[in-house]
Amino acid sequence: MVALEDAESGLAEQTLMVEQHAEVQWQRGMLIPWAQSQVSFVKDLATPRNPRSRFTFLNYLHEQGRMDEFVNLGTFHPYRLEISNYFRWAASNLSRVRSRYNTRCETIAPIVGEDGTVTGWSARFGDGSTVTARDVVFGIGRDAHVPAVFRDLPESRLIHSTRFLDRVEELRDNGWRRPVVVGGAQSAAEMFASVQDYVPGSSPTIIMRSIGFDYYQTSSFTNELYYSSFVDEFHSAPPQQRERMNAEMRTTNYAGLAPYLLDSLYRDQYLQRLVGDERFRIVTTTDITSARVDGDEVVLTTFDRKTERKSEVRCDVVLLGTGFDQRPPGLVRSAVEGAGARDATVDRNYRVELGEDDRAGIYLHGLNEDTHGISDSLLSVLAQRATEISADMVKRRSND
Repeated sequence: MVALEDAESGLAEQTLMVEQHAEVQWQRGMLIPWAQSQVSFVKDLATPRNPRSRFTFLNYLHEQGRMDEFVNLGTFHPYRLEISNYFRWAASNLSRVRSRYNTRCETIAPIVGEDGTVTGWSARFGDGSTVTARDVVFGIGRDAHVPAVFRDLPESRLIHSTRFLDRVEELRDNGWRRPVVVGGAQSAAEMFASVQDYVPGSSPTIIMRSIGFDYYQTSSFTNELYYSSFVDEFHSAPPQQRERMNAEMRTTNYAGLAPYLLDSLYRDQYLQRLVGDERFRIVTTTDITSARVDGDEVVLTTFDRKTERKSEVRCDVVLLGTGFDQRPPGLVRSAVEGAGARDATVDRNYRVELGEDDRAGIYLHGLNEDTHGISDSLLSVLAQRATEISADMVKRRSND
């Protein structure tokens, strides 16, 4: 939306932004006060495209009267809460793009012309209203991944990281002091660390398959693969090479912790052992093979790969730091299938490859790691990607 607002194409006035919540937030389920972004603030909504834009993060700080304080922090990595506030500020300052909040999109259906080509889309919302558009841009994120072993647990005893802050008070309200966190990367570790603050007196356990927490494996050299300029190289590579590159880059994003969090967790563990008050437990190299409810407890059956022994862990609630479904979200899949396409494969400009003669377009914002690289799900290429999507929409209209 910011890229359209900044452009002089006239497309902004024809654009509607739809948000299912009352306001824009970034990673709303994990806005833990001390959590920091792992991406430089320079890679904001506008700076890589146009440092003079009024939508830069620095201009946001200036308008909020917090420039001096932020500079004095001496960091390129703002708190996650501040990035979220910046996004909300940017959305509230859109003057040409229209916005609808508290509006959930239920379906996106193709509009087919007399010649059989897709000419547009009809979006139906939860309140029964509809709008039509030539192009749809999905920026909805992936669906939460709930491993099969947990799917029979009642919803009340299962909390995915995407809803952690929405539901963490349930632990306190229900007197649940024995949460189990599942996962070994950043989101799981953040829930594990913060649940002790949100639920005083709790004794959390974290269970992971890996041999232990580790840092993000990054360097200035590997970070070059997060440049927007690298997207061209990645997209032009053969599919098997793309898969290999993403696998090698996984440890720079998904499989590790930020240094400040890892160090804090280890110091907490050290101090607990020092004073003889070990309130939390870290269980490594362990699989969870089943999950069930027994009376007022959740019972997890675990398999320790070091000893090859099974055991049971009894807890009150399970917190999932298990990431996201790697398929496109259901709303995207249904729209693509309705248009007769086999899958949601996108071209270099992030447009789903439909029929050659179709006038309508579907663009995927942040769902294209397989074709555009691991940076696609992060803030790293956000501004440039938005520019390329908006430019493609303008170009297609000019060719009509």
